[in-house]
Amino acid sequence: MPHLNTQTPTGGDVTQRSDSKPAFSNNLFDRALQRDNILKAWKHVRANKGAAGIDGMTIDEFPAWAKSGHWKGVMTELATGQYKPSPVRRVEIEKPDGGKRQLGIPTIVDRVIQQAIAQVLTPIFDPGFSDNSFGFRPNRNGQQAVKQIQSIIKQGRRFAVDVDLSKFFDKVNHDLLMTHLGHKVKDKRLLKLIKRYLRAGIIDNQFYRESREGVPHQQ
Repeated sequence: MPHLNTQTPTGGDVTQRSDSKPAFSNNLFDRALQRDNILKAWKHVRANKGAAGIDGMTIDEFPAWAKSGHWKGVMTELATGQYKPSPVRRVEIEKPDGGKRQLGIPTIVDRVIQQAIAQVLTPIFDPGFSDNSFGFRPNRNGQQAVKQIQSIIKQGRRFAVDVDLSKFFDKVNHDLLMTHLGHKVKDKRLLKLIKRYLRAGIIDNQFYRESREGVPHQQ
């Protein structure tokens, strides 16, 4: 999708760091909007597929939308600090163990931007996470967690604990989250954009409501 290159700063690919130093934390906003990083984000979003957000635009429709000049406008708004994320579309899905789980579905545009942000933040924060943590992390999955449990059992240990924080994503405190981000992220432009995403709101049964806690999350 070469048309996604429009008005994106030039620079090298975003590569994952092996240490936890918050290097380049003052210019993360520019790094997130680099051409290569945006293209990488789009490829990730396209591979994950997923439903449309509140604007109804699908993955298949996005390239033509971007090519028509809309993406150029988005990049201009981002660069000038005027971009406002769209509210997420609230849906409910059945849980395997019964009950329902609420999911927030962003628009494709916001998904690409969020993924671009994640790609520059992950190398900074991921090294500080526990080696025993496997969920929602790059190059880690549930199968690896099972293998680690099996290895621990072979060592003679008899107990394994599976901990799941109920409705964790729905209860995240925005102020606390932004404070923790600010410890390593010094780029105020990026912090401002992340806060706008947290406060973008929710469309539930065609009604808008504010998002004062929690974060949008997909399956």
